[in-house]
Amino acid sequence: MILSNVMKALTFSLLIALTSCKEKQTVTYDVVIKNGNLIDLDNGSISISNILINNNRITKISTDTSLTNIVAKTTIDATGKFIVPGFWDNHTHFRGGDSLIAANKNFLKLFIANGITTVRDAGGDLTSSVLEWRKAIANNELVGPTIFTSGPKIDGPGGTWAGSLEVDTDETITKALDSLQSIPSDFVKIYDSRISGKDYLKVIREAEKRNLITSGHMPFTVELDATIDAGIDAVEHLYYIMKGCSNNEKEITQKLIDKEIGFWDAMPLLQSSYAYTTANATFNKLKANNVFVVPTLHIGAVLSYLDEVDHSKDNYLKYMSDGIQQTYKGRIDRVKNATDKQVADRKALDQFFGKLALKLNENGVSLLAGSDSGAYNSYTYPGISLHEEMEAMVATGISPLDALKSSAYNGAMFLKQDADYGTISEGKIADIVLLNSNPLEDIKSTKDIFMVISNGNQHSKTDLDNLLTSAIAN
Repeated sequence: MILSNVMKALTFSLLIALTSCKEKQTVTYDVVIKNGNLIDLDNGSISISNILINNNRITKISTDTSLTNIVAKTTIDATGKFIVPGFWDNHTHFRGGDSLIAANKNFLKLFIANGITTVRDAGGDLTSSVLEWRKAIANNELVGPTIFTSGPKIDGPGGTWAGSLEVDTDETITKALDSLQSIPSDFVKIYDSRISGKDYLKVIREAEKRNLITSGHMPFTVELDATIDAGIDAVEHLYYIMKGCSNNEKEITQKLIDKEIGFWDAMPLLQSSYAYTTANATFNKLKANNVFVVPTLHIGAVLSYLDEVDHSKDNYLKYMSDGIQQTYKGRIDRVKNATDKQVADRKALDQFFGKLALKLNENGVSLLAGSDSGAYNSYTYPGISLHEEMEAMVATGISPLDALKSSAYNGAMFLKQDADYGTISEGKIADIVLLNSNPLEDIKSTKDIFMVISNGNQHSKTDLDNLLTSAIAN
């Protein structure tokens, strides 16, 4: 009996010892970010946290400041820093033909230097190059953001943009969607320069049948309700939202169908017929159908005031090649040749769009921060313009938290990539930006970058500055 009790005691002691040893075993991580102010984009709360990373994924988030039994290959002291997901630019373009491939490739540096770890390429004529860059970035052979691309845009015959897939029959719509799926594209981008209203709605419906994500411009010969009913997932720019907020939308649409007026002629008519009841119904429908809206406020302001602002001394102009700067000429000349009324109308529209963006936000419509940067979009520079877009949102009255959410958080939701991106959460890809100051207090803090972590790489402030230096084109 005594021997039995002794054996039990020894066994118990051995179990305790083994358990204790197991508890004291160290765990090795690739990267540990210590004591940073982690911003929760769900609610705006901030907690001092440690982020433990292995194989480019966030393995654990701990508020235990002691971090016992942990070994890190790389330790980053984030004391006093503010941690957010890597930024997403949800509307960019890689385009301009073969002569501008190198210039577009140079944009990749500007994105990373500005903490933009993901971009949504909303259509262009450099798809093969974009796919090459995407593969090289994933293999760490090239520094740049993760790229989600639409591939070529869909438009009607003789569409504005080079490389567009032209559709005007059921057969060509099927062929276009087959072509995009073979890339495979990450979403379908529809443009409105030549596509008929009937074919536009057909593209959306057929894409929905294939479970493809759709976004685009809406022909003004179509009403916004019809676009939402067809199943559009995102509306690029606010012209089309304004159209759906007019109590004269049907009448104005018919005038456009009858070619009595054109796109720009419709703007003051739609703006002056904005009706709160109609607008609220539109906002509710957008929200109920989970339609995202991309306001592109910054580029709107830049283009609206080209007659007043001298951009020749812009800091980012030195990163734009001569070829890129040549593409700016079209919009610049358009302003030079505009009447005083046209210039005034454009500025009034820009002010109106700021108020409209705020109303969308207040009514729970999900916004996507996108710069629309790239060739042809004058003085709207890749990288920095995403920050300018978030600042423009906040200037309308949108909260800094919602402006932040419109970047990575909403971008990941829109592209159905939220299992991997959008928040700093256990199991997600470790695309992270460390800021020196709190963006919830001042949205301009998004530019105050301490470090960018992307694709398993840590880019210090010195590294980011070197990237910018290497991107100088002139």
